[in-house]
Amino acid sequence: MNYIIIVTYNGMPWLDNCLKSCVNHQVIVVDNASTDETVSFIETNYPNVILLRQSKNLGFGQANNIGMRYALDQGAEHVFLVNQDAYLVDDVLVELLSFQKKHPEYGILSPIHITGSQKKLDKNFSNFMLKEKTGQFYSDFVLSNKLAAVYEVPFVNAAAWLLSRKCLETVGGFDPLFFHYGEDDNYCQRVAYHGFKIGVLPKTYVIHDREDRVQKKPDVFSEGYYKNIEKYYKVHYANINIENSIDFKIAKLKKTIFKLQLKMKHKGVSNYKRELDILLKAKPLIVKSRELNKKKGAHYL
Repeated sequence: MNYIIIVTYNGMPWLDNCLKSCVNHQVIVVDNASTDETVSFIETNYPNVILLRQSKNLGFGQANNIGMRYALDQGAEHVFLVNQDAYLVDDVLVELLSFQKKHPEYGILSPIHITGSQKKLDKNFSNFMLKEKTGQFYSDFVLSNKLAAVYEVPFVNAAAWLLSRKCLETVGGFDPLFFHYGEDDNYCQRVAYHGFKIGVLPKTYVIHDREDRVQKKPDVFSEGYYKNIEKYYKVHYANINIENSIDFKIAKLKKTIFKLQLKMKHKGVSNYKRELDILLKAKPLIVKSRELNKKKGAHYL
């Protein structure tokens, strides 16, 4: 048995297209306390969907963990995580399932992510498929070479992930260290640590309908800037494939602050102190995360 898991939060602009593309499969929706018509729309139009309503927004990772736990309890051998703004194309899930069953070393499989217009690769996805990361992917297309059955990658975003039960029971679910963004980076790190591969099948597709939502780079030292700093630190220092050098970074920040204090640069001191506070607050959580994630088990599920 296999399940599609969709986390929703105010998903009405995309929900009908998303669910229509999934109707041939068993679907679990975990709703993160939407304030629009998402829940009533599903109940009215898709009564066969298993709807797990949450009383608050748990974020992407923790909501998916609830869906994955439910699926595993029902005997699922594979789960397919799909974003609410993503739509399956043709028999993409059948192809992914067939490949993963034959090649269980691939803990995560993804299709190609294309834009809502279906004329281009999703911009972020295309960056993950750069030549230095995947070998021949772009060259094979441009030079009309025979496509590989799968292209191994170190990371692909979790808009459309097929995960095997074996992977989930070995690696676990998404780490609660992350609320939204960074959880898929961390998960791919853990997948690699525990000996699984991550792959993209070049003849399967999912539409990721987000090209009209341009993310503006936050101004330096703005709230958005510090959120990105926090995400970076957690992704980097919780990476169990490398040694934890967080104490070295803390010492470096303290040294920078001391120099700025001597120069009477008060604004700089304030900015870097905030960065230091973020890192100090995250340190015990990161240490705990690293310790647990090195162990095999269905953590967080």
